[in-house]
Amino acid sequence: MKKHSNQLMCLVFLALLLMPLSSFAQSIQVTDDTGRTLQLAQPAQRLISLAPHITENVFAAGAGDLLIAAVKFSDYPEAATHLPRVGSHTQMDLEGIVALQPDLILAWHSGNPRAQLEQLERLGIPIYYSEPRSFAEVAENLRRIGTLTGHQATAELAATELEQGVAAVKTAHQGLRPVRVFYQVWEQPLMTINREHIIHEAISLCGGENIFADVDALIPRISQEAVIQQNPEAILGGGMGEANRAWLDNWQRFESLQAVQDNKLYFIPPSLLQRATPRMLEGTRLVCEKLQQARGH
Repeated sequence: MKKHSNQLMCLVFLALLLMPLSSFAQSIQVTDDTGRTLQLAQPAQRLISLAPHITENVFAAGAGDLLIAAVKFSDYPEAATHLPRVGSHTQMDLEGIVALQPDLILAWHSGNPRAQLEQLERLGIPIYYSEPRSFAEVAENLRRIGTLTGHQATAELAATELEQGVAAVKTAHQGLRPVRVFYQVWEQPLMTINREHIIHEAISLCGGENIFADVDALIPRISQEAVIQQNPEAILGGGMGEANRAWLDNWQRFESLQAVQDNKLYFIPPSLLQRATPRMLEGTRLVCEKLQQARGH
């Protein structure tokens, strides 16, 4: 009986030795921006990003080397430009995604086609949904990506640096004279942002007042007449490229606008303000600089 017991113990010990180390580790669990809980047995090693801002945040969190593909316009940092493409954020290449055998997909909840994401979910591929609406949520996304990929230390540094930078901008611009601002997201149709958008937070940090803050839609379509009626003191806008200010120049023909009369039309490179990433801090500092010019300083 004792001999049998010893043999059983030896078999159990051998089984434990052969068991993968991941079996001893606690599973990884995070809550994404939709409130869904995502659980992984071990850190993800093969990532696919379905939005340019997500690609950038993966690199910022220190996990860029784990990306095996991304969508079009994932162009920062430079290493991201060399990743294989799996379509665009509005039309993904599902066959290409599945063929790459990712163990984690990072998706843009409001920007990716819901039907295509559901197809990927049915295949059992874990999906993390990103939808940061504030600087605090960008920082939290960095931390979650770090947790999901085993890069907690790098991600924490990036998140903390962002939080400290935002706090410094806020402190530096408290008590300044407010500047009424129109921010242009797109030209045709003409689009802007309400108070729920992260760009609104960037403008507010600089002492700006978003003239369309109270509109219901996150990115509302508006008319030129509505802008003229609101008569902003400054107009901020991006454009079709990083140095193309044609959209702003088009406002010059509306001579009744205060922003036009005072020549307060300011170009902000879109990648610095229209992607919810740590680089938004750089874009926000640029907004603050422009609003200081609008104040006459």
